[in-house]
Amino acid sequence: MAKAVLQALSVAVIGGGWAGCAAAMELARAGHAATVYEAARTLGGRARKVEREAQDKLTVLDNGQHILLGAYTETLRLLKLSGQDPSDVILDLPLQMRYPDGSGGMDFIAPRWPAPLHLAWALLRAKGLARADKVALMRFSSAMRWMGWQLYNDCTVSELLERFDQTDRLIQLMWRPLCLAALNTPPERASAKVFVNVLRDSLGARRRRASDMLIPKTNLSALFPEAAARYVESHGGQVRPGVKIESLQALPDGRWQLNRAATHDRVVLATSSSQAASLLASVGDPAVEGVVAQLQAFAFEPISTCYLQYDTAVRLDLPFYALVDATEQAHWGQFVFDRGQLDARQAGLLAVVISASGQAATQGHEALAQAVAAQLAQVLRMPQLAQPAWTQVITEKRATFACTPDLPHPANATGLPGLVLAGDYTAGDYPATIEAAVRSGVQAAALVCQINTPATKA
Repeated sequence: MAKAVLQALSVAVIGGGWAGCAAAMELARAGHAATVYEAARTLGGRARKVEREAQDKLTVLDNGQHILLGAYTETLRLLKLSGQDPSDVILDLPLQMRYPDGSGGMDFIAPRWPAPLHLAWALLRAKGLARADKVALMRFSSAMRWMGWQLYNDCTVSELLERFDQTDRLIQLMWRPLCLAALNTPPERASAKVFVNVLRDSLGARRRRASDMLIPKTNLSALFPEAAARYVESHGGQVRPGVKIESLQALPDGRWQLNRAATHDRVVLATSSSQAASLLASVGDPAVEGVVAQLQAFAFEPISTCYLQYDTAVRLDLPFYALVDATEQAHWGQFVFDRGQLDARQAGLLAVVISASGQAATQGHEALAQAVAAQLAQVLRMPQLAQPAWTQVITEKRATFACTPDLPHPANATGLPGLVLAGDYTAGDYPATIEAAVRSGVQAAALVCQINTPATKA
């Protein structure tokens, strides 16, 4: 009796970021031959390693310091599938928002108790919040649970917080930094619906671990993209860095030609939204004009990370702190990370994150680094931090799309047979995060498998 089986396909994955690597892994796992084309020499896209030579020493930085969440289920699944042990490459911390003592912030940390008891205890014991602040937070959390963490009509995060009478102090110390960290868009312009989706899967999750804060202990390229490349190659695929794809052409037999040279049965387009728009436009098919228009309509927000190297004896009391950003005082930093507590080889290296950093970036790298060093010296009460040995400011000008209310997103399917999209900008519940990119890559690979043509086997 004849049996229908799936025919192994040759699939081009254009883009070696987290979405492309996730798609390639899933395709390889399904038995297809994936070839990853990445224009840069380093895998990881907008979450990758950057090498810096300073004082006769090679230091590996990231193009942006990241925090992952325990709710990032697909990212954690693929990390394990790629051969990584999360406990070896990630520092797992309970949910917290902790500011340096005396800096005007608060101290909020959840115990490792079952949800939602962990949040109730953290709120009860929180320092730096008045009774009115705690009541407002309880009111918001209770209302969201009653609503099933779902908004039917989108608005800005600021409008949502005003609707639920959140206090100015709670907004400054909790909601604004969380919104900036998750959506990289200021609350007055950020989508409340997407923000609530993030809160639903972390603060509102039934599993306490979903709210854990996960900090990579290795550089971002080594964390997943390089491990994914090894997985793909071990399953018969190829990874080709330094190869830029500039054109796509649909062939009469249903295959796709890249740069008028290599041909593949299917294509996963996992580049940035602007590059995806350019490649789709190169196809010259009216069927994708709507998708191209959506891709071209995105506005972008930058993220700046300021690295400051001190004596190796410099160490913070915690792996990371939240910081009160106050532009009128030139206090640009929002979070500071002690990289030495993540990797002993980086002792004395601090990383300060500035999300939605458009205004900060206009200061210039040297002036911004000096301002950040002065901020750290003041709020951490460590005068020596005002004089770092060296600094490095890395600004990703198009780090994420501006996550505004009711923003249209393209689907993974493009409308052209055998050509699908993958990227953190495709339709989904999340903002432009690592998890959004990975989920999109997984969905794109599943779509490729669904449009596979069955072969007949006796």
